[in-house]
Amino acid sequence: MRIGLIIGTGVDFGTSEQWPEVRTPYGPAYAATIPLGGTEVVLLRRHGPGHNVPPHLINYRANLWALRQAGVERVLATAAVGSMRKEMPPGSMAVVGDFIDFTKCRDATIFDRPGERVVHIDFSTPYCPEVSAALEQAAAQLGIRLERRLTYVCVDGPRYETPAEIRMFAQWGGDVVGMTGVPEVVLAREMGMCYGGLAVLANYAAGIGDGPLSHEEVIACVGKRRQDIQNVLERAVTIIPTTRGCCSLP
Repeated sequence: MRIGLIIGTGVDFGTSEQWPEVRTPYGPAYAATIPLGGTEVVLLRRHGPGHNVPPHLINYRANLWALRQAGVERVLATAAVGSMRKEMPPGSMAVVGDFIDFTKCRDATIFDRPGERVVHIDFSTPYCPEVSAALEQAAAQLGIRLERRLTYVCVDGPRYETPAEIRMFAQWGGDVVGMTGVPEVVLAREMGMCYGGLAVLANYAAGIGDGPLSHEEVIACVGKRRQDIQNVLERAVTIIPTTRGCCSLP
């Protein structure tokens, strides 16, 4: 079993590895193999090697296909998100348990052309329970607090949300808001890979905290938890079962 690791804003693992281009049917992606938790994982920077691709322009299909081509069966992904709950302050960490897709302009599926059959993918369990449990167990073993499994609202960005949008999302049952979790989790399922998300609540969403939002505060907040993030992921890699019995895969 091979594990893939998708890292987002503020997480770098201190790697100085070269980022070779991986050719996929959807365009190029960039991934490197690094040691983690006593094994090799396929590391992919979501925003590109230089963190220069904004969330609405990320080639999610190429990224996930590159992991699949590398033989990845399990995916761990980090995400910096905004908290829509006053009781969950910036700096908190959580496993993602569900999502609401509020994106409008993304290539959200690999089943986008007529074929031999029409494919519908079940999302009754949006995130892999085995990968999610491994993240929770890893944090518990390390004495790191994780919030309950949260509902992630995904928007296109790159702008931040308005206070009215945040009030609406919270009324829908959303806990955090971000710009990258979807279609990543969907494409992983379509490509037969189990996916679990580790979220860092990097700021309060618009209207929840005081003052304007900035990318700099997000980077600073994630940076303070960087070692905890790496420790949880490194431990989780050793806990994830080698045989999958978790969810319905195509």
